[in-house]
Amino acid sequence: MELSTWLALFAASWAISLSPGAGAVAAMSAGLNHGFRRGYLTTIGLVAGIWTQLAVVGAGLGAVVAASSTAFQVVKWVGVAYLVWLGVQQWRAPARPLAAAAGAAPVRARDAIVRGWMVNAVNPKGTVFLLAVVPQFLDPHAPLLWQYVIVGLTLGFTDLVVMGGYTALAARLLASLKSPAYMRALNRVFGSLFVAAGALLAAFKRGV
Repeated sequence: MELSTWLALFAASWAISLSPGAGAVAAMSAGLNHGFRRGYLTTIGLVAGIWTQLAVVGAGLGAVVAASSTAFQVVKWVGVAYLVWLGVQQWRAPARPLAAAAGAAPVRARDAIVRGWMVNAVNPKGTVFLLAVVPQFLDPHAPLLWQYVIVGLTLGFTDLVVMGGYTALAARLLASLKSPAYMRALNRVFGSLFVAAGALLAAFKRGV
């Protein structure tokens, strides 16, 4: 991959990461509920989800999902159900400031990572997006494996930075709210955002 091509990919990666979506909601929700250090584990899962999507696209399975109506619908509705479930869980979360939750049992690393992974991995919208965008940066006459590695590392780096920023924002600014009423309201806001993300995914249709 030539330097000019990689620079274009790098710029596009920032735009992709900064665009609001389910990943940003998941990162901020994690920061709100678990603080930055534990919440950042969700970002690691989000990046793993992106890499899973990229591996699927690179293996050619993404084209199958995009072309097969049944496969696309199955993955799509699993993703919708998961986002709605996250929304319900967030809505029902205890109205407890982070300071008050310090003595509570921390979220398990595996659970936080899996949660983030599911948000990005079970999302056919991401598959279709990668199928449309990634080939623009690939040289079909050069070995593809290392090009996919470069794409994956680039997307992963920008997501680690951006989602880390979202997590820190939620942990440092929203954690300063001490009132349970405020925390309850925030939990319901983030819960509603998860459900909204699921609704957007439900409405998503493949381009012709």
